[in-house]
Order: sequence, then C-alpha cells, then structure tokens
Amino acid sequence: QVRLVESGGGSVQPGGSLTLSCVADSGFLYSGVCMAWFRQAPGKEREGVAAIYTTGGSTYYADSVKGRFTISLEKAKSTLLLRMNSLEAEDSAMYSCAATNTDANNCHVHRLFAYRGQGTQVSVSS
Repeated sequence: QVRLVESGGGSVQPGGSLTLSCVADSGFLYSGVCMAWFRQAPGKEREGVAAIYTTGGSTYYADSVKGRFTISLEKAKSTLLLRMNSLEAEDSAMYSCAATNTDANNCHVHRLFAYRGQGTQVSVSS
C-alpha cells in the first residue's frame, strides 16, 4: 500500500494561482509510476486533469486545463505537484492525486489507478 497525501488547496479569486502537492512514500517516485491529478465538483463526474510518468517525464493534460496547469515532480521530496494558473470558477473542485505502477505507454487519466489520496479542496470565486 502506498500513501498519498495532498495539500495546497484553498480559496482564490478568478485569475489567481495555486500549487497543489501530493507527497508519496519515500522512494516511490524513482520507479516507473504513472501519477495523476483528478478533480470532482459536487454533482459532476470525476475528471482526470493531468498525468505524468515518473521516469522520462511524459505528460498528459485534459483540454480544459491545457496551457493553464502544469504537472511536475520533485523526486527528492517524493512529491507530485500541480501548478494551476489563470484559475476559473469552473476549476473549483476536490482535487486528488493517484498513482499506479505501469509503463509509460499506459500512463493517462483514463486508466485504473491502484492508489489514491484523500484530496484537497480548491475554491475559485470572487
């Protein structure tokens, strides 16, 4: 079992920025792992936002966040990051991270993930 702990959520005005963090068990990110961010707003289905493969760094972004969000890794800190810029009200949701061991070709948000965190809330309003 791998533990994932998110932080960094909060309230921000439209146009603002936030950086979310997801800390995994030490050393986990040094193997071939697909890590992703998901979000779910009340009454809506969960949406895959972005994914990254820990060896090679290939990334995937949902169309709704391309050009605004950046997914990245700080392996030494066993941390997955999501930098969110130009936030919109529609970005308000519970954001959670997920991880699973796989190969790079199968790293995307439309797959099953073995491990998930509890989430951190993001609220965008004026």
